[in-house]
Amino acid sequence: MSDHGDDAPGWVLLLAQLPASPSSPRVTLWRRAKAVGAVGLQNGAWVLPGSDDNVEFFRTLAAFVRDHNGAAHALSVRTVEDTGDDEIVARFRSERSKEFAELNERGVALLSELDREASKGNFSFAELEENEQVLERLAGWLDKIVARDFFPDERTKDAAELLDRCRRAVEGFTASVYRAEGVAPELPPTTETGER
Repeated sequence: MSDHGDDAPGWVLLLAQLPASPSSPRVTLWRRAKAVGAVGLQNGAWVLPGSDDNVEFFRTLAAFVRDHNGAAHALSVRTVEDTGDDEIVARFRSERSKEFAELNERGVALLSELDREASKGNFSFAELEENEQVLERLAGWLDKIVARDFFPDERTKDAAELLDRCRRAVEGFTASVYRAEGVAPELPPTTETGER
């Protein structure tokens, strides 16, 4: 963001302090902030890029904190250090990197599961349903990660390509289940990736 000069949108910062007890408001604050992709700079300080949506989100979160006997301030800010923006962007990228790595791990696990079941000839509707649910969860998770990936790079494309491979593999497995169960015996054989 530091390369954008004076027209850069800056950041929106939430400073929040909640009582130690009960802990549920602190957990709710943490979950809501993480869900939209906010990064914790230090205890009680959260940051997001300075868009209108993010400003409104932190205003709402500040009101939540105050409603639970806490103190909160939502501020629009700019960094004053030369490397400040770069360091904050690096934190955002690090958070998304962890999510993309886990998504990749689960996508590869789905592909391995499909290969394992196919090699055993386990073409059942129960197995198909389970793998379709995993694929659906992966697709939903990717949508969430992309929505909070404020500084996208090649990881988004890589994740989309993996999800596409998973979809094709599930499609191929589906065709095999339909053939094995006699639902659509006329379907042509498929490759391991689900391509006909």
